[in-house]
Amino acid sequence: MQWPTLQFSEETKERIATLIDYSRMGVHYGYLPLILWLGYTRSNPRPSLIRLFSPLAQ
Repeated sequence: MQWPTLQFSEETKERIATLIDYSRMGVHYGYLPLILWLGYTRSNPRPSLIRLFSPLAQ
């Protein structure tokens, strides 16, 4: 079975490339804060904010 080929205009190709660039940037800068937020909100007991940002705080 052969897949049909899609014909895109240059404007559509540029929009797709822009969307991919913004998606990469969003994943790049949003992944670590998402993991930290999930760990902070789902852990039991919840750590205080000062301990979250300063590992030397006791």
